[in-house]
Amino acid sequence: MKLIALDVGTKRIGVAKADTSVRIAVPYSAVEVDGNEFKKIASLARAWDINSFVLGLPRNNQGEETEQSRYVRDFAAQLKRAIPGAKVCFQDESLTSVEAEKRLKSRKKGYKKGDIDSEAATIILQDFLEQHAGKPKSKTKAATAKRKSVKAAKPHRWIFALLAVVVLLAAAGGGLYYYYLQEIKAVFTDVDCDDREEADSAACKAVTFEVAPGSSVADVATDLKNASLIRNALVFQIYFRLNHGDSMLKAGEYELSQAMTPEEIITKIVEGAGGDTIRVTLLPGENLRDLRATLLKLGYKSDSIDRAFSASYNGSYNWMFEGRPDGAGVEGYLYGETYEFYTGDSVETIIERMLTEMADVLEEHDFRTKFAEQGLNVYQGVTLASVVQKEANNSVDQARVAQVFLNRLRQGMNLGSDVTTQYALDLVDPNRETYTNNAEALQIDSPYNTRLHPGLPYGPISNPGLSALQAVAAPDGDASNYLFFLTGDDGVMYYGTTDEEHQRNIRDHCAELCNVAL
Repeated sequence: MKLIALDVGTKRIGVAKADTSVRIAVPYSAVEVDGNEFKKIASLARAWDINSFVLGLPRNNQGEETEQSRYVRDFAAQLKRAIPGAKVCFQDESLTSVEAEKRLKSRKKGYKKGDIDSEAATIILQDFLEQHAGKPKSKTKAATAKRKSVKAAKPHRWIFALLAVVVLLAAAGGGLYYYYLQEIKAVFTDVDCDDREEADSAACKAVTFEVAPGSSVADVATDLKNASLIRNALVFQIYFRLNHGDSMLKAGEYELSQAMTPEEIITKIVEGAGGDTIRVTLLPGENLRDLRATLLKLGYKSDSIDRAFSASYNGSYNWMFEGRPDGAGVEGYLYGETYEFYTGDSVETIIERMLTEMADVLEEHDFRTKFAEQGLNVYQGVTLASVVQKEANNSVDQARVAQVFLNRLRQGMNLGSDVTTQYALDLVDPNRETYTNNAEALQIDSPYNTRLHPGLPYGPISNPGLSALQAVAAPDGDASNYLFFLTGDDGVMYYGTTDEEHQRNIRDHCAELCNVAL
């Protein structure tokens, strides 16, 4: 498991990270408290793919919590709101800043105030790792061991030889680890680029570095070394694998300097060039085809979009896939809204955000229970809502249309919804080159063609909004006798209880619209 430690202060927040499988805490640049601290921490968590935090909880000499303790607990609550699903635990600490400064002074290198905070976070995280590293010995085993009386054996030469080997290996390992720690530092460590006098130094000078599309970690490491931006290409790769796992290096141009640590360089390249934000809008009633067009305009590649659309998403929102057939995608589960993302965020990140939003809406309104009251599981409820969304454009008619569809399902009638047939055509013949007229189109053999096939379509045909979901959850009971509806040429919806009445509505109100090509 990966962890982020935070030494929370009122001016700066020290940051460190670690992987519990390695049990080595690594410091990162401190975050300034300027009103954007939670956004910055969320960005780091996203770039490192970490959602678990360890916060240092200060106590006084008597072990009691202080005003600063309460400040940290309040900070933790705000962090959870800023990063949904974040897991936060506390590590008791005191005087870590003093110990951190002592350590930095002993290294006889220049350091900034922010370095003290990050070193303090490293101490907090290392203490946490060591505290949770081992399991206490079994009392039974300890008692048994205590009862045993074992005679001391005479020392043998091979024991001394083995000890000598262990000592040598330990020394070698310690030397290698020390070498590793030195090589993951910035090329220049004794410079403060925030200092006005040092900002113009060669170490702080920005260098434009390009990550080509498809570059591997090894490629980037080699290029960084050739540009004198890191000390060691191999150590850079090892560090990346240990701390960033499967994170993607994003193509683009980056402004880097020799005063940046490998961690700072990696974070930039993982986040994406610039760190600017983009907006992605998905309207209720739009589907994956519409989202695909939006993402292409934003510069995402076709293969990346296809891969993200077909990915299997797992998480705390799995419950909302109840009833979804194996192999079905995310159509219908992306909540229509305007979202803001960082430039370079993956399509998977965009999809997961929209899925999370849909899960929140379904859970907040208890739609799972309300769909069940209509005899539908979550997948069926979302599917029907997606059809209602396309058929009616206001909450009143949506509730009536939902009731009509439920009436037809309960009587064993086909839904007969033309919008489901349109979706089927868009999947196989988006330009209507094969199906050139409505008579042919209505005969398309597709599980989405509800004129031919009984029951609900195979899956959602759009991403329903809140009003459509509410319509299925609480349909209009006054429409319990209706079995037919249509949208007239005047934009008004007309309902009927019999086919004869429906045909009359077509003649009287739908001379043009009912003949529009699908």
